[in-house]
Amino acid sequence: MSYAIDATNLRVAFGEKDAVRDVTLQVNYGEIVTLLGPNGAGKTTVVETLLGFRPPTDGTARVHGLDPVRDHADVVARTGALLQRGGVWFPMTPRQVLDLTSSYYALPRDPRELIDLLDLTSCATTPWRRLSGGEQQRTLLALALLGRPKALLLDEPTSAVDPEGRQVIRALLASERERGVALLITTHELVEAERSADRLVIMNEGTVVAQGTLEELAGDPVLIIEASGPIDADALTRRLSATVTTIDATSVSCAVANTPDTMAIITSFLAEQGVTLQGLRSRASLEERYLELVTKGTR
Repeated sequence: MSYAIDATNLRVAFGEKDAVRDVTLQVNYGEIVTLLGPNGAGKTTVVETLLGFRPPTDGTARVHGLDPVRDHADVVARTGALLQRGGVWFPMTPRQVLDLTSSYYALPRDPRELIDLLDLTSCATTPWRRLSGGEQQRTLLALALLGRPKALLLDEPTSAVDPEGRQVIRALLASERERGVALLITTHELVEAERSADRLVIMNEGTVVAQGTLEELAGDPVLIIEASGPIDADALTRRLSATVTTIDATSVSCAVANTPDTMAIITSFLAEQGVTLQGLRSRASLEERYLELVTKGTR
């Protein structure tokens, strides 16, 4: 099978130290794979190697079936990237840098479209040095999208971005996936991974410690309840015979599956408490599983 992005037994050494060792991962076209791990796990090194900015010490890296070092120009032409290092010449504005960069492509996307999609209209004529961290990050993402890439490698794309900006970025990445683009996204934020990824690859200390879908990787089920008023977590714990943890004044997390019997108990309990159900969502406890994997690797 031909993958859009393919790393096999990848090893990258800096002197005698292995920054990445025996990393294998693949991304299909039309798929979002999130590379999740703590700072220093080797995520950025994997991305830089896949883009051809550093050669692998061992193993292979391929993007669109091409060698990123040998076929660097072809890979770059067909791949959008957002890296943690790098930026824009500080006097330039988002509009200026997008207009200039679009001239390098034969069939670029319209910079005005990207300015609108990434909510950059209000700062389009602001010099780079005066942009917020989130505005700079969204501008860099617009640059990655200019050439209509078939693959996107994005290193911490929501770093320094406010909640509204994160929603804009998530929606745009979802639309790119629908277009058939392959996306490899690094993050150390569990919430971002849960909301966006089709598959997760968890790294720690330079190695892959687990990979799969959210359902495959997560632990026991969790039910999040949001009510119109305060919820007595201790009383609900006794009623459900399961651990209930307070999230905030009107929200709790219950270590139970979302079943009809469970919902009947919760609905009855809330009615007795004089509050109404405002929101309900089920999720597996990825956080516990993630921390277990990372802590185990560190030990």
